[in-house]
Amino acid sequence: GEPRKFDPKFRGPIHNRHCTDVICCVIFIVVILGYIALGVVAWVHGDPRKVIYPTDSYGQFCGQKDTLNENKTILFYFNILKCASPSVLINLQCPTTQLCVSKCPDRFATYIDVQASYRYRPDQWNYFRQFCKPGFNNPRKSVAQVLRDEDCPSMIIPSRPFLKRCFPDFSTKNGVLTVANQTTFKDGRGKTRNVTDLREAANGINNVLDARSVGMKIFEDYAISWYWILIGLFIAMMLSLLFLVLLRFTAGVLFWIFIFGVIGIIGYGIWHCYWEYDHLKGIPGSDLTVYDIGFQTDFKVYLQLRQTWLAFMIILCGVEVIIILMLIFLRNRIRIAIALLKEGSRAIGYIMSTLFYPIITFLLIAICISYWAVTAVFLATSGEPVYKVMANQTLCKFANLTCDPETFNTTNVTKLCPGAQCTFAFYGGESLYHKYIFIFQLANAFVFLWLVNFAIALGQCTLAGAFASYYWAYRKPADIPLWPLFSSFGRAIRYHTGSLAFGALILAVVQLIRVILEYLDHKLKGTQNSFTRFLLCCLKCCFWCLEKFLKFINRNAYIMIAIYGKNFCTSAKEAFFLLMRNVVRVAVLDKVTDFLLFLGKILVAGGVGVLAFFFFTQRIPVFAQEVPVLNYYWVPLLTVIIGSYLVAHGFFSVYAMCVDTLFLCFCEDLERNDGSTAKPYFMSASLHRILGKKKLSPKKA
Repeated sequence: GEPRKFDPKFRGPIHNRHCTDVICCVIFIVVILGYIALGVVAWVHGDPRKVIYPTDSYGQFCGQKDTLNENKTILFYFNILKCASPSVLINLQCPTTQLCVSKCPDRFATYIDVQASYRYRPDQWNYFRQFCKPGFNNPRKSVAQVLRDEDCPSMIIPSRPFLKRCFPDFSTKNGVLTVANQTTFKDGRGKTRNVTDLREAANGINNVLDARSVGMKIFEDYAISWYWILIGLFIAMMLSLLFLVLLRFTAGVLFWIFIFGVIGIIGYGIWHCYWEYDHLKGIPGSDLTVYDIGFQTDFKVYLQLRQTWLAFMIILCGVEVIIILMLIFLRNRIRIAIALLKEGSRAIGYIMSTLFYPIITFLLIAICISYWAVTAVFLATSGEPVYKVMANQTLCKFANLTCDPETFNTTNVTKLCPGAQCTFAFYGGESLYHKYIFIFQLANAFVFLWLVNFAIALGQCTLAGAFASYYWAYRKPADIPLWPLFSSFGRAIRYHTGSLAFGALILAVVQLIRVILEYLDHKLKGTQNSFTRFLLCCLKCCFWCLEKFLKFINRNAYIMIAIYGKNFCTSAKEAFFLLMRNVVRVAVLDKVTDFLLFLGKILVAGGVGVLAFFFFTQRIPVFAQEVPVLNYYWVPLLTVIIGSYLVAHGFFSVYAMCVDTLFLCFCEDLERNDGSTAKPYFMSASLHRILGKKKLSPKKA
């Protein structure tokens, strides 16, 4: 490696530090203040009621207090057949008049029939009139004019409210779709149509309604079984702790059992392939080649050929030889990796408080997500109502142009396009603030990503500082400082906010580019040609790789910052070159750690999952009486399994950070010291012994 200037008196994480990356720290604080200001501006301009309440064609909220619509909480569509799908309805951009009503219609009726019989059936007229424009009461107006001006709907159909909007009341009878037990209806324009037309207009609503009832049942299940779920998660926590504490005794055993198990299974596979190959000798057709029989959809045909089993046998032999050679050549590095894993378990045993640090990271990220979501909703709803010309005639040149409902009737649009109306379209605006709402949303997303990455960086640096103070304690545990986690957190916040913000900023930029690429991909899905698709795919792949690489570099840079207190760029460079000088060890340690921790997560989630399964399906006689009666037992079961996996992941992420920190300290220790009395090693006796077989030369390992 390259020569480096060392402080001969170095004894662990440096305490006399200075602030690093001050400019980035100042920018970070200014951005946070700007983010708070953006939140305040969005809060002043935004109105979440626009999301909660539907808006009628006049731009008024349904159900808003102290207005004419106070008791009219549901939105009614004049002609739902014009709405292609629920997504159109929920976006409030269905090309038909929308009114607020107090309740949805409960019967079939057409305006033609009701108008014809209004003299001797006034009750029907009065019922139908509540779905017409407010104040309309002129049954003598010609049907054509009423439908042209959209004073009244051409028909009403039995509906029920969903998402505060009236949707056809679908049900299935003997496998046939019906509305109020009818399969056909009159559309009010002289045609009889099938109910399936309505279904297409409100596509998928039935599924969503079913989902709502399933949702209610799931909610009930959670309400009954929540404390059992918490008990399950507590058991998962205890199992995770136990696994980490026992890892110092079992890491080697677990790893070697698995490796020899894999070797044994592959060995059995080789023997089985040979047996099949030998068994097929002399059987007619078995000596044909794969090329002879060509492509077959039935895979079993290939299993009757000797050539197939020979190919399997050669592949398995190749894999077996590679694994055995890797074990022979990497045995010492594997032993170092296992020794570091055991050392990590010991370190956590001495600094148990570190295991609960992820709770702080979780709370910080939860605050960021909440603030981002609220700001995004207020920004999205901070527009003014925008009105557009809605024309029944397709050739009207004014269609979809913006208009002012106050002055609309005085313009010549109504003369040129009879029946055209100025109706509410969506929320937007022309002011400077409204023009830049999209930019503000991007800024909101960017600062959110920056803050989340900063919260993660703070956690990594804090944990690294605590575990480094363990490694560089000459006599363990006597020399470990008091409150190592708290001191490390204080150091990270006081001196290194700028460096952590710098690392988080680089990552946030890459993540924002990835988000934009995903957005472009989603937008261009239907129109793009194959070259555009290929280019986007390449870009997405490159930025995914870049993000992975940056996360790796950042993580090790934060460890170096925690130890030496240098700025981000210097720390990242030193960490990178230190890792490159020990590249094989890095690869081996990474894979061994990943494997053991994955095994731990599976053991914890699987163990608690099996226990929960037996409990919720009443297969544990002792607790049979305690089991709550559930609609779906898989609801708490899945929650417990996923929750257990996340709990284990939280604990094991601390452990992975611990192992990475100890590894960097170990590499530093090897380069700094030579095991003499003047420069003694700080590593534990077990690591010392493994290196001892190599004459303690700092250059070899």
